[in-house]
Amino acid sequence: MKNLLHDLDKENPELKSFYLSLVLMATLGGFLYGYDQSDIGSVLIYIPYYNPHASAFVVGYIASGALLGAAIGAITAAFLTDRYGRKFFLIADIAVYALGIFLSIITINVVMLMIARTVVGFAIGADSAVATAYISEFTPKSRRGRSGAMQQYMIILGIFLSFLVAMIIFLEIPALAHTVDWRIILGLAIIPAIIALIIRVKMPESPRWLILNRKFDKAGETLKKFGIDVNDQDLNYTFERLQAQEKRSRKLDSGAKRALLISGLFMIFYIANGVNIPLIYGPYIISGLPIFPSVTNKVISDAYSIGATAILVAIMLVATYYGMAAIDRVGRRKLALIGFIGMGASDFIGGILYLMHVDIGLLFGLAGYLIFFGIGGGVVAWLIQGEYFPTASRGFFAAIVALIDWTTSFVVDEIFPYMKSVLGLGYSVIIFAFVSVIAVVTLFYIMPETKNLSVEEISSMFRHTNLFELRHYKPEIKKEDENVPEPAAGQK
Repeated sequence: MKNLLHDLDKENPELKSFYLSLVLMATLGGFLYGYDQSDIGSVLIYIPYYNPHASAFVVGYIASGALLGAAIGAITAAFLTDRYGRKFFLIADIAVYALGIFLSIITINVVMLMIARTVVGFAIGADSAVATAYISEFTPKSRRGRSGAMQQYMIILGIFLSFLVAMIIFLEIPALAHTVDWRIILGLAIIPAIIALIIRVKMPESPRWLILNRKFDKAGETLKKFGIDVNDQDLNYTFERLQAQEKRSRKLDSGAKRALLISGLFMIFYIANGVNIPLIYGPYIISGLPIFPSVTNKVISDAYSIGATAILVAIMLVATYYGMAAIDRVGRRKLALIGFIGMGASDFIGGILYLMHVDIGLLFGLAGYLIFFGIGGGVVAWLIQGEYFPTASRGFFAAIVALIDWTTSFVVDEIFPYMKSVLGLGYSVIIFAFVSVIAVVTLFYIMPETKNLSVEEISSMFRHTNLFELRHYKPEIKKEDENVPEPAAGQK
């Protein structure tokens, strides 16, 4: 008898394209989130139902109301995905997303637009709670880092294409900006949503989830797709090993609490240091900087600002690619610390230069921030959300971490207009820099390194190691048939 999880954790060179296809299927929701996150910022002032003189809450809700829906979606996924499986939610949330986009296209007033934004957000939140958990449960540990980080890459790709589409449409048909353009920009997202819905139907269920839930027939069929020969004895033995590990990792035990604390704090820092500001409010911020030649047509001027923002996002896209490529080699912890140090320094320099009336300095500061965010911020945040928790409760805890992300995003996006009006843009950016400093200090003392560990080994590490000893954790060499290592000396 053998533990099939060992075979699942070993990379099969002949299946690289298969691994990639599953990762892309799982992260299409990230692409749609990225597109939605930025298209609303591009079209906001051209929506006839949007009143910039309305209350700050309404203004903020239209810009980021999807985040509130995302929080609701994450809560829903938290209580259902471990029961009904990963594939079910990955299909259902895309269908809901398509419905939300359709409502956005045909919206007739501000209330309907706010409802549509919430429906879209619900789908995004549910998807974000499941995608990286699904990836962590089938990907070999040697490539789990870059596979999980693909979620962030797809988010940034969606953001970039959203700005690019908005710029092209506004430049080509500026006269229709208030009537047709904004509906086209929002509505184009329905095309990749339908494509995602079709191809996700064909994706296999998580093999770990199938084994843990004793769906052995489907588990056997799925494992064969991964090049693993199975029999009933191996499936039963793997179930027993996995169940034994899961019994030692019950919800809200000390290990789960440590994992939730670190991944939750990471998500708070990742958002609270201001990443959504240049992405959602980028065109608005850049259009207020006197660094572009003035044009008489407001739509054309805004298109140039959107294009400038797209350039910034393109820089982050390239940085994210290199971060994704390096994460399995360099490690999660080191990339995270490098990322937050660079983000803090960039924000501080950009804010100081802006206060010194060197307006283009803020643009360079934002560019530096996005580079370091791409290298070590987003690629780590979504990865650890999926890999830190045991299989039986991975969906639940990944959803809670996603809930923390969306709630923090909503709060920051609601607060930013007040910060900017009271403190000014320069001091607001400097405050975000101090958040990054706090992140560096906190993560230095509590964040472990998890590269080259199986998800079962990671759960064992959190269960047996004290919070402030996690950064020193070194796994012991275990016997071949063991799935869970015993704690190393000095670890509890």
